[in-house]
Amino acid sequence: GRGLKSHAYIHSVQLSHHVFLNLHTLKFYCLPDNYEIIDSSLEDITYVHKPTFTAQQISNLDKQAKLSRAYDGTTYLPGIVGLNNIKANDYANAVLQALSNVPPLRNYFLEEENYWNIERPPGDIMFLLVQRFGELMRKLWNPRNFKAHVSPHEMLQAVVLCSKKNFQITKQGDGVDFLSWFLNALHLALGGTKRKKKTIVTDVFQGSMRIFTKKLPHPDLPAEEKAQLLQNSEYQEKMVESTFMYLTLDLPTAPLYKDEKEQLIIPQVPLFSILAKFNGVTEKEYKTYKENFLKRFQLTKLPPYLIFCIKRFTKNNFFVEKNPTIVNFPITNVDLREYLSEEVQAAHTNTTYDLIANIVHDGKPSEGSYRIHVLHHGTGKWYELQDLQVTDILPQMITLSEAYIQIWKRREEDETNQQGA
Repeated sequence: GRGLKSHAYIHSVQLSHHVFLNLHTLKFYCLPDNYEIIDSSLEDITYVHKPTFTAQQISNLDKQAKLSRAYDGTTYLPGIVGLNNIKANDYANAVLQALSNVPPLRNYFLEEENYWNIERPPGDIMFLLVQRFGELMRKLWNPRNFKAHVSPHEMLQAVVLCSKKNFQITKQGDGVDFLSWFLNALHLALGGTKRKKKTIVTDVFQGSMRIFTKKLPHPDLPAEEKAQLLQNSEYQEKMVESTFMYLTLDLPTAPLYKDEKEQLIIPQVPLFSILAKFNGVTEKEYKTYKENFLKRFQLTKLPPYLIFCIKRFTKNNFFVEKNPTIVNFPITNVDLREYLSEEVQAAHTNTTYDLIANIVHDGKPSEGSYRIHVLHHGTGKWYELQDLQVTDILPQMITLSEAYIQIWKRREEDETNQQGA
């Protein structure tokens, strides 16, 4: 407000600050005189508060490599800007940065018209997530920012509120847990459902797989009894079709012994050997409290953007352990055709993926810090972002880190031809 008893009015009299902006109507007023100021030189202020993008600007975002100049003279690439770490929210920052670098998702949220008339039940707070995420996307990609970084404060407040404090700003969270919750919450808030109704989130990230499950007899039983049980119908293999938003890749257990120089060797594993989990043949044992199962997985549909979560953390009764194994992966040209069954291969013309975002966890399991590598599509260069720090990085360096979450982009027809040329 701007009445006689409002903060703004008192502030204007005490400190001689006279120009105020109403954040809802985006009108400027001079106080204490209380008249509206109409002056085009103030437009850049309203634009920073509420950036807007035309369809033309959005379609050019990934083609340009032009640096923008911030108010203090520093230059930045729109989209490659730091996010404040308020206290311990770098796990959320890294995930938000990764998602802002997925073009179809970003483009959808840059245009508010795409989602402002989605019907929500009265009193529904989850739609806050959609609005705040859209605002954050527009601020991250704003070519006319005053500073070369953005505050995710409103977005994170919505996360704390909508997750009923499961994810906080003051306590380090887990990137995979946050990603999983956030994608599902966005999908539901946009009017999506578990089975039928799709949204931009499922269009971009959802794939499907077959899960084959076979119940195992208890290992302590005598051999004849085991053989008998295996004839029963409940011990036969069953198959279900399931959708996924990301694939969890398991790391081999890290060795406990040291080498002759008394140093622990950090083991390395090729990406393709941990992807073998999804080839339809590899079986993995899963133990529940009472029963044991053998499962195998086969991919039946690959999404345009594929998320891998590398399972670095295992919880046991007392503490969380972290597996430091380095995954060796190429940054481009990962072909997943062999993980599809023959009849499914025919439906997929393109099965080759290139990396566009790589989230790294450094340090101990429950503390540690997050950073992210992102590919800027316009320049073709890689950047490392850690909260406010933005530095360019050589692609070779990316594979040396303890990768935790990765986003891969499927190549489309025209890109495959260009790459070949």
